[in-house]
Amino acid sequence: MGGSMATSSLLFLLVLSSFSTASAAFTKPRQVYVVYLGEHAGAKVEEEILAGHHGLLLSVKGSEEEARASLLYSYKHSLNGFAALLSEEEATALSARTEVVSAFPSNGRWSPHTTRSWEFVGLEEGVRGPDDTGRLPPGDKAGGEDVIVGVLDSGIWPESRSFGDEGLGPMPARWKGVCQGGDSFSPSSCNRKIIGARYYVKAYEARYGAVNTTNAYRSPRDHDGHGTHTASTVAGRTVPGVAALGGFAPGTASGGAPLARVAVYKVCWPIPGPNPNIENTCFEADMLAAIDDAVGDGVDVMSVSIGSTGKPLPFAEDGIAVGALHAAMRGVVLVCSGGNSGPKPATVSNLAPWMLTVAASSIDRAFISPIKLGNGMVIMGQTVTPYQLPGNKPYPLVYAADAVVPGTPANVSNQCLPKSLAPEKVRGKIVVCLRGTGLRVEKGLEVKQAGGAAIILGNPPAFGGEVPVDAHVLPGTAVSSVDVNAIIRYINSSSSPTAVLDPSRTVVDVKPSPVMAQFSSRGPNVNEPNILKPDVTAPGLNILAAWSEASSPTKLDGDNRVVKYNIMSGTSMSCPHVSATAVLLKSAHPGWSSAAIRSAIMTTATTSNAEGGPMMDADGTVAGPMDYGSGHIRPKHALDPGLVYDASYQDYLLFACASGGAQLDHSLPCPATPPPPYQLNHPSLAIHGLNGSVTVQRTVTNVGQGSARYSVAVVEPMGVSVKVSPRSLSFARTGEKKSFRIKIEATKGRGGWRVNGQFVAGSYTWSDGVHVVRSPLVVLVA
Repeated sequence: MGGSMATSSLLFLLVLSSFSTASAAFTKPRQVYVVYLGEHAGAKVEEEILAGHHGLLLSVKGSEEEARASLLYSYKHSLNGFAALLSEEEATALSARTEVVSAFPSNGRWSPHTTRSWEFVGLEEGVRGPDDTGRLPPGDKAGGEDVIVGVLDSGIWPESRSFGDEGLGPMPARWKGVCQGGDSFSPSSCNRKIIGARYYVKAYEARYGAVNTTNAYRSPRDHDGHGTHTASTVAGRTVPGVAALGGFAPGTASGGAPLARVAVYKVCWPIPGPNPNIENTCFEADMLAAIDDAVGDGVDVMSVSIGSTGKPLPFAEDGIAVGALHAAMRGVVLVCSGGNSGPKPATVSNLAPWMLTVAASSIDRAFISPIKLGNGMVIMGQTVTPYQLPGNKPYPLVYAADAVVPGTPANVSNQCLPKSLAPEKVRGKIVVCLRGTGLRVEKGLEVKQAGGAAIILGNPPAFGGEVPVDAHVLPGTAVSSVDVNAIIRYINSSSSPTAVLDPSRTVVDVKPSPVMAQFSSRGPNVNEPNILKPDVTAPGLNILAAWSEASSPTKLDGDNRVVKYNIMSGTSMSCPHVSATAVLLKSAHPGWSSAAIRSAIMTTATTSNAEGGPMMDADGTVAGPMDYGSGHIRPKHALDPGLVYDASYQDYLLFACASGGAQLDHSLPCPATPPPPYQLNHPSLAIHGLNGSVTVQRTVTNVGQGSARYSVAVVEPMGVSVKVSPRSLSFARTGEKKSFRIKIEATKGRGGWRVNGQFVAGSYTWSDGVHVVRSPLVVLVA
């Protein structure tokens, strides 16, 4: 990919931090900015690139010395640019230069999106046999041994058995990375599994000062657990006899690509505050340096379980989007989490079409714990809490809203927030709390500190039947919104309500599954509604994977438990499932472009659950493309997709021109009237504001074996006419391309009504009798 347009502008990134530097007579506030200049203009050695960056800085600085001192990073492998400490005036002056695409602050608005899962992916393939996992069957490249996956996250715990290198051959000869030492991490911490490790902290320290080594290692070592969890999900070795704290989810742990090599890029660090263990932040300047190095090091796939908070940034000011564009140009597949802000619409993040954005859904495993109410009713909760109430006897039951201290706001009185419970009202009782504001495990800690005996954590209506499980610091369980309402009704009807909490056990083959997680962020795409996001869904609810032994299972202060494996939920957990699928495709098809790999994953996804019914949301409604994009991943199907929708760097630049007028590369000036964004040759299709009719063109490439003839089947969205021409495509050879047109027109339904102002969904599917190449179609009629 790239072609003549790769000869072009620089990508210049500047990092400024809320940091002040005194000059001769006065102090100018400094901050970290990223100044983006596009693609490298021809082949240059690193010294030339660095000299160009110094020259640009010198144009706004008073001296050569000041220009060099302000530079934090020089991006030189994929995108060309740098990060430096600048004043707002200096950044504005640089952004006015013709070679600069954009200059934007690196402000730390990014954060991580926080076993059985791979066996379940096998069930979603629609086949049941002796090896029903989502991984490839045994073979020379079954686990992607020659493929390198880069993980941008909070680091890694290298001693975990999930990262052993027994039986692995020498590291790939093309690997150019390093194993960077630091706190409690030496170059010998790497092996033939973890072949590289780096950490990036300059922008973080420019904002917060030196890393507090009580809460983080100033090295690639993971203090948090998140990075270890995601790395082992994508590429952890097969480890038998693994379970979470308390023996839950017992069995064999394995990543989706257990033979792939791992390269670690630590970019996320604790936010200073009362409990820095709880939340990490990641700065664009640090992440861009990591992406740039990862491309130079030779990674094939990047797994990025990180997203921005707040309003999504324009593509030219979105650090991950900028890095992903230049990585994709060089054939690197970048997979991102979609965020945990659902089920509210228009919350999905990581919105560029050149990255794969992942939603989260459940697997078919549960951790059931019966709750026996005093009126004889039995309700099934779920928990992985290792503690039991003594005596297996009834305990008094109280609703948190009836047991708060005076002055607690009424709208959160049922949520067990810190210091909200009155000890005299909860001592020795099972306390019923609701999810909502605050951390789930923190609610358990509040019950324990107030003297409560146990917690029942209930869902508000928005979370429906989705039950994330936690290793609480006291006995307890969690229940659906329907069940917590039944418990509250019982409490209100009884003068002395009681309950018995029975021990929990792990069960599998739970139906229906998968179900979309309510926390999973939803479409539409706020930046560009003519691109459907998320792209696919994968397991992200209650996923067991490796953990940092420096972090407790809850991360709470005072929780001193140490675990080797932990259960987590989030699109952070679903993202590495898709990254592993990309690794397997890279191994099987090393010559495919990143767009072809994304296409194969999307067009082979399924919208059905494992029982053959439609995939559902956790609130009981039927899910759709705004929830899961193209559907749930099927890795084995993706290996042989039949047809792919390919796209080049130039295609993406034209798309950016049409989408908000973003000029991402000065070597390709935006035409006066670029093709509309929906004309990008993308595996899904979204039309926003359909007024009358539009005709869209798509081109498919035959990647099957030899000749083939495909026919199309259309499912029209309600109130929309869809005509595909031609209706059949004949291919004489592998690699041949064919184009087709899709005419989409708003129609009047029965009685003359039209579906104005709402999204309606359908699909078009090409099949040759063996391959099924499905594209979702989402339309908003004006």
